[in-house]
Amino acid sequence: MNIVEISKILSNQTRVAILKWLKNPEENFPPHQDIDHFDDGVCVGFIQDKAGLSQSTISTYLNSMQNAKLVIPTRHGKWTYYKRNEEVIQAYLKELKEQL
Repeated sequence: MNIVEISKILSNQTRVAILKWLKNPEENFPPHQDIDHFDDGVCVGFIQDKAGLSQSTISTYLNSMQNAKLVIPTRHGKWTYYKRNEEVIQAYLKELKEQL
């Protein structure tokens, strides 16, 4: 785990907001039309709509979060859904607490 890399990602308010929204997707996003659950996360379009940013910006944010293993992508047909990687988030928080 790279604390500095993850901290850099979390230095962006929108990326932090995305993680907060994904913590309780049922409360933060409308129901999906293609699948009837949030088990695999939230589709990029819903995240983009809520953030109010371009698709390319949100994709860049999600890609960096995925590279740091903060989110887990799952494909359903042509759509990608993202959910939080709770193990990595908890390990980061633990490491941060131990290091600081």
